[in-house]
Amino acid sequence: MASITIHDENRRIQETDAIREYLAPYGIWYEKWEVEGRIGVDATNEEILTAYAPEIERLKAKGGYVTADVINVNPETPNLDALLAKFDKEHTHSEDEVRFTVKGQGVFHIHPPTGPVFSVLVESGDLINVPANMKHWFTLCDEQTIRCIRLFEDASGWTPHYMDQGVHENYSPLCWGPDYIAKADDLDPVVKP
Repeated sequence: MASITIHDENRRIQETDAIREYLAPYGIWYEKWEVEGRIGVDATNEEILTAYAPEIERLKAKGGYVTADVINVNPETPNLDALLAKFDKEHTHSEDEVRFTVKGQGVFHIHPPTGPVFSVLVESGDLINVPANMKHWFTLCDEQTIRCIRLFEDASGWTPHYMDQGVHENYSPLCWGPDYIAKADDLDPVVKP
């Protein structure tokens, strides 16, 4: 399940309703969709798109998206480091970035125009969008594995537009996954809402 960490406030949000409430003013949606029992562990991209067709069509209508695909990244992905380097620096896109995570974990770091930088850990079953022109960056967790449904407003996809003086260097690129959180909770308590 997703969690939000507001690093500069030493605060973490883990409850689903609180996550939705925190993200909503920034135009970010958070939804939780079932994965277990809905698709097989070795489902093809086509099987995944078919299984989630009702949700995809609902989001297409809601956000004006015209196409969806499945991205599958793992340690065997050719040129993985170069691929990941495209998104681990602060950037924007001219359209929304919408991802439903089928497998794996990653972290979206969001830099809103108002409010502090925060990170959103996403894992299997989490849907999130990053609105067009919202500053952000993305990193994978240690397993370097993620499989996601992506939706696009333009069939050609989106291109990152990098910030000249991105703040990404001021924040840890680490994935704040369950193992790290458990260790951090032992060392440095985090205020929860």
